[in-house]
Amino acid sequence: MALRDRRYLLTPWPWRSVLFLATTAVIAAPLASGLWLGLLPLLVAANDVGHGRGPDGAVVFLALAGTALLVVAAPLVALPVAALDRRRLRLVDPRPLHGGPGGDLIARLRDEGTWRAVLYTLLLGLLAPPIFFGAFLALMAEVLMLLSPFSIGTWNFGTYEVHGGLRSAPLCLAGIVLAPVLLYLAGVLAAGHAMLARRLLGAGDPLRDQLGEVHQSRARLADAFDAERRRIERDLHDGAQHRLTSLTLHLGMARLDLPAGSPAAEPLGLAHTQAKELMVVLRDLVHGIRPQVLTDLGLPAALRELAAGSPVPVTVETEIAARPPEGIETTAYFVAAEALTNIAKHARATEARVRVTGDGTRVDLEIEDNGRGGADPAGGSGLTGLADRVAAAGGRLLLASPAGGPTLLRVELPCPR
Repeated sequence: MALRDRRYLLTPWPWRSVLFLATTAVIAAPLASGLWLGLLPLLVAANDVGHGRGPDGAVVFLALAGTALLVVAAPLVALPVAALDRRRLRLVDPRPLHGGPGGDLIARLRDEGTWRAVLYTLLLGLLAPPIFFGAFLALMAEVLMLLSPFSIGTWNFGTYEVHGGLRSAPLCLAGIVLAPVLLYLAGVLAAGHAMLARRLLGAGDPLRDQLGEVHQSRARLADAFDAERRRIERDLHDGAQHRLTSLTLHLGMARLDLPAGSPAAEPLGLAHTQAKELMVVLRDLVHGIRPQVLTDLGLPAALRELAAGSPVPVTVETEIAARPPEGIETTAYFVAAEALTNIAKHARATEARVRVTGDGTRVDLEIEDNGRGGADPAGGSGLTGLADRVAAAGGRLLLASPAGGPTLLRVELPCPR
């Protein structure tokens, strides 16, 4: 709004404000009618209780039915009203207004923006009638003042007696003076409405939106990292590992073809041995990127295989109703792998327990050991990196490790539907 501009009355903004308010009245009229019709039984029941009388059964039924109807209909009505007003707001505020909830009906009902739109619609239905009634009275008074010289007969404008003709000139001049005031008031009212609409129908708090964008960006980076890691695993498995296996086989066959006591036998045998050792190293490297059992059989089987290879005895308990998404499985697996590695290196534990549960909406992972405790994320144990990885998946990592033990690491991971 350009209310501070000295030339405001000479610009199109006053008339844009009037048009905005006129269309608001058209939209608010059915909203107010429906809202007050639904609230009327509640008001009657409250009046009966206030006078010490029990409300009539029919009134109670209508009140309950009206309340239920308002609760059900409010989001269905508020969403199109909010979408229309985001466009209509350009009459008085050219800045684009975004923030409408998307997705299916369930997703929209869960979105905070839907309920801000409901609040906006309720305020529109409650506040519009008295405000526009006052605006209508002011407009009618202005019209009567401007047309008073042309009136026929005698009538009273408040305490002023109107006779028409030149004797009504002072009233007409007062109407001319008040016309700019009414245009400014229309601008103020439209500006207040625009502020309310921008606050309730916008995308919400800018800082919160920026944090949400950072979270989405971090999740995209984590997904890209997982995709690149799977590509590296595939290339190593299908390329380097296959060629190294072929090389080891050829070295073994060449070693068999050499006569006993040949000068080349010893270096060829050494090369064959080193090639076989390199195969083991490469196989472990590929397995560490993403175990095949995790892809084929899922998280419980992968955790059992992980526990079987741990130097510390590990008990695995699993209770997963539905297989989680691939990214969540990978995150949970590598948290467990890092935790068991830390237990073997630093905890001096004699036993550990891994428990994972999932109900289809989230996965909870707990790793507990009976070691000496005192685990510190700042001590270079890799816990900070794990916490970042868990946060990128939308979860959280909790650690309890008092001096003397035991240590409990808990990870909570949501499963998006």
